[in-house]
Amino acid sequence: MKQFVMLLLAAIAGSALTVGVIEWRQPAQNRVSIEHVATPTSQVAYRLNENGQAVPLDFAETAAKVTPAVVYIQSTSQGTASTRRIDPQDPFQFFFGPNSPIPQGPSRSSGSGVIINADGYIVTNNHVVEGADLVDVTLNDNRTFKAEVIGTDPDTDLAVIRIKEKGLPYLPFTNSDKTRVGEWVLAVGNPMNLTSTVTAGIISAKGRNIGIINNRSQDGGRTAIESFIQTDAAINPGNSGGALVNINGDLIGINTAIASTTGAYSGYGFAVPSNIVSKIVEDILAYGTVQRGWLGIQVASVTNATVKEFDLAVTEGAYVSGFAQDAPSAAKEAGIKEGDVVTKLDETPIKSSAALIEYIGTKRPGDKVNVTVDRKGKTLVIPVTLKNKDGKVTSVKREEKDAVESLGLVLEDIDDKLAKRLDIAAGVRVKDLENGKIARYSEMRKGFIITHIDDKPVKSVKEVNELLKKKKAGELISFAGVYEDFPREYIYTVRM
Repeated sequence: MKQFVMLLLAAIAGSALTVGVIEWRQPAQNRVSIEHVATPTSQVAYRLNENGQAVPLDFAETAAKVTPAVVYIQSTSQGTASTRRIDPQDPFQFFFGPNSPIPQGPSRSSGSGVIINADGYIVTNNHVVEGADLVDVTLNDNRTFKAEVIGTDPDTDLAVIRIKEKGLPYLPFTNSDKTRVGEWVLAVGNPMNLTSTVTAGIISAKGRNIGIINNRSQDGGRTAIESFIQTDAAINPGNSGGALVNINGDLIGINTAIASTTGAYSGYGFAVPSNIVSKIVEDILAYGTVQRGWLGIQVASVTNATVKEFDLAVTEGAYVSGFAQDAPSAAKEAGIKEGDVVTKLDETPIKSSAALIEYIGTKRPGDKVNVTVDRKGKTLVIPVTLKNKDGKVTSVKREEKDAVESLGLVLEDIDDKLAKRLDIAAGVRVKDLENGKIARYSEMRKGFIITHIDDKPVKSVKEVNELLKKKKAGELISFAGVYEDFPREYIYTVRM
């Protein structure tokens, strides 16, 4: 036993000597130092609560606060079948067959919305409810209500709808300008018809302009306002119109889009900042339409190429490349020149064209903005009074459309001579078909002469207007009449 102990001690001593020699012979620069810390990762995931105390980071309370205020929206466009009378010489029957209906079945889409008022006001995306005849809202407690579309703004892809219910849970807005890249956020919505889904992530970037809103003015100019909050919280189809909130459950944005090659989440989601949302909602509720202030300039973000091409003195900002062509320019009248670089609006730094668009998007006609520009190395502060698209500083009134306009019909009376030639008592000609329910849900063509509405004869545009005004939303209406070149009766049915 004594001999075994002596051998064991000799082996240990030999091993120690070998390790010492290896370390002595190894060059110091080849050594790799690996640092270990004893702090578990759970102990670094803390946040400050409302009392300023450090508490473990937990999304459960935030999710419980937010989900009751996020709703599921189903939009339905009611299509109907238009039928034609049997006629062997009817050219349309070559395509559709005699007396065959033209399939115009209802189409449905879904998305999310955020309750912003206890009295039932909800904000969502315009593309969720655009063109819808019926909008159904399902609350987190599974109650379902019919909703009314109060107003829309295609330029920001936002819409306000309302359900007739009071005492609802809602989310407060917070200042999206105060949010920071790297801040925790939660996305709440109904992706892929999976209701009340909560995902977590961070703000990945701010002021993103990704060119997904293609709304344009009559002259073809792009009028979209894009300055998205980018997040890596999972957002999928169906999240549109849902809430992006901070760790306190305050609304910082409305989820709107994803960047993906597959149509599903791949790491990039985008939300309209709450400051823009708040302004759009307030305008719609107060004026019935959005009050948009315009500088009247064309801008591009300053890049390294821009700096070199125009020999700029600054490396960030919004480069003024031109002025509005279809309206007077408030900026030009105030003294801003082509080639100026906007670096600040009031006290807000402007580092890109998207930042400028976002800030001006929160303003109304008549608002005054101090525009700081760099002009060939010289800093100037130029006060500008914003105007509307018509070059005025007054508010824009909502255009009230009559029933004919909502259908997209442009009508004119016909004379007795034409009526006699077509062997009809009287009628009203469709002079043009604008974007409306007739064009979307029927095969009616320009030049159609309406002789009857719901079997009632019509003799003038005034009579058509009076009949349509008595119709209620969702009610079916049929138009019977003839074409001048094909004097046989056609019937088209749509829903008001």
